[in-house]
Amino acid sequence: AAGAGAFAWATFPSMPTRRVYCSAAHRDGQLFVLGGCGGSGRALGTAELLDLPEQRWTTLPPLPTPRAGAAALALGKQILVVGGVDAAQSPLASVEGYHVDEGKWEKKAALAQPSMGISAVQRDGAIYALGGMGADTSPQALVRVYEPAKDHWQPLPSMPTPCYGASTFLQGNKIFVLGGRQGKLPVTAFEAFDLETRSWTRYPSVPSRRAFAACAMADGVVFSLGGLQQPGPHNFYSRPHFVNTVEMFDPAQGVWSKPSRGIRMREKRADFVAGCLGGRVVAVGGLGNQSCPLDSVEGFSPSQKKWEPLPPMPTGRCSCSSCPAPSLLFIIGGVAQGPSGAVEALCLHEAP
Repeated sequence: AAGAGAFAWATFPSMPTRRVYCSAAHRDGQLFVLGGCGGSGRALGTAELLDLPEQRWTTLPPLPTPRAGAAALALGKQILVVGGVDAAQSPLASVEGYHVDEGKWEKKAALAQPSMGISAVQRDGAIYALGGMGADTSPQALVRVYEPAKDHWQPLPSMPTPCYGASTFLQGNKIFVLGGRQGKLPVTAFEAFDLETRSWTRYPSVPSRRAFAACAMADGVVFSLGGLQQPGPHNFYSRPHFVNTVEMFDPAQGVWSKPSRGIRMREKRADFVAGCLGGRVVAVGGLGNQSCPLDSVEGFSPSQKKWEPLPPMPTGRCSCSSCPAPSLLFIIGGVAQGPSGAVEALCLHEAP
């Protein structure tokens, strides 16, 4: 893994539109930031493009359907946005694609049911959309695959545990799904969908139940980090508290490791970004026991089994969108005092 000294922050010009719950996709040195919520809390149709080498923003034609909390993916020469909520906060079934070369939006085949909080991954030119929350606010177990050549969504076997806002990781021919929520309750289910056999496997559940935790995967090991823990039934009147819990699952051993004090995060945090960069799991910003969002950043060294401080985020915030790119992890928008326009990337010094 890269040493702690190899990490630095790149600061980009602020987005023209400050927002939270926006969707981001990276393609060929371009960062697309789509939709989200502005200061009024209503979903936006705003679409903006940051040219990374030029460090310049361009305003794109707006999304045909304003939306927040959609899934966004780069697929060939298109950027696809899937689901989310509209300006009336109702889940959307609509799917739209932006043609990068033509500079215009096109309506695509809609989902069979409206859905927000979908988790999506791309594999071999197809998009897999998992879970979500429907118009009746109940969690969904739906799994569907989109094939762009046919412009068609095909249903696949449902998830054993319905949820929305789950973390998904593609490893080999499996999509790992963990975390997420059912209503206001955090989900501890941990499941994997095998793309070849098109079947689900249940793994042992995440050991502790925490809201606003974050998940990451490094070297095939799954990490469930931090969050807000509800007090147990015996201390009914105490409030939820921030935790620095670290729970790790190694698929080779098939068990969650019991968290030792030594591998807890340095900072208690929830509603933060977790990712993998330079062979380390990184935890960025979020909310903690301070009165304002955190700017602290830490990285876990798998070999030393400990967290080390990394350079702090230039703009402390929570509820950020994130987007991985080669040698970069973008942290986009979110909440500082109000919606933020900040776009910053944790990067490795080797990166151009």
